Amino acid sequence: MTSSLCSIHPLSPSSFRAPRFRLPESRFTSTHFTLASYTNPNSSSTTLPRRFSFGFSLNLHVDRRRIRPVVAAGPMFFPENPLAGDTFAMIFSGCFALSILRIYEETARRGIFDQKLNRKLVHTTIGLTFMLCWPLFSSGHQGAVMAALIPGVNIVKVLLIGLGIWKDEATVKSMSRDGDYRELIKGPLYYASTIALSSLIYWRTSPIAIAAICNLCAGDGMADIIGRRFGTEKIPYNKDKSYAGSIAMAAAGFIVSVGYMHYFSMFGYFEESWQMILGFLVVSVVSALVESHPISTTFDDNLMVPLTSLLLGTLVF
Repeated sequence: MTSSLCSIHPLSPSSFRAPRFRLPESRFTSTHFTLASYTNPNSSSTTLPRRFSFGFSLNLHVDRRRIRPVVAAGPMFFPENPLAGDTFAMIFSGCFALSILRIYEETARRGIFDQKLNRKLVHTTIGLTFMLCWPLFSSGHQGAVMAALIPGVNIVKVLLIGLGIWKDEATVKSMSRDGDYRELIKGPLYYASTIALSSLIYWRTSPIAIAAICNLCAGDGMADIIGRRFGTEKIPYNKDKSYAGSIAMAAAGFIVSVGYMHYFSMFGYFEESWQMILGFLVVSVVSALVESHPISTTFDDNLMVPLTSLLLGTLVF
């Protein structure tokens, strides 16, 4: 029994699959799903019944030698009607992200946090919160498009505010450094575009999307928060950056990337492996180095960090 349980999540070279070679996704319903064996029916296996609080049961047929990963094809709600399920997932995810954004708008309006800290809290949490909702959608192009519509709406909103067409002081205070509405067509626009494109192009079966969003949100966000508080020792080639901020960025981006790797692997979107963990480490460290360079300050961190993550992620994953 012990060996069977330990073989459920193998972390070995054979477990890694590049996004373009990922396994086809099977149907997941709200009733049950099964973890089947690669081997013939006569192979020894163990059945582990599990009942969850959602009201459905799970039977795991665990082979002693090799496991086929469970892959959720979704959507989580109304699986018999993918369009209705994706629509409900989009509404739920949008309301969830909007409620968090509203909280930060209120903290900005009331002056609870320093404006720069408030902005970075928004920066760190919104994208990661949205990515938590990805399993609610169906697999394939439809689910990706429906999910990408949420940051897509935010892109339109940021453009309207940044161009002065729409007045929204609360949003400006929560997203800008100095309270200038024109800042929104730079950093916040790059931020929303990264999340939208990661959803639309890479989606949840690719570690590239995880690397891009986690290094942009957790990495870049923590670099500023930690750097301002503990960054007394500056980097020689860029006096605006500190060792503490760069180390915090690399560590936060890497740790959160590994966390989301495990999160998505539990749904069967891909198989976690030591090679993938090493890839996340490489992407996070290089992204932190690029963020510390003066060119990143010139063009904006929200542009350079995701570009680095996407380009390097294409090479290492």
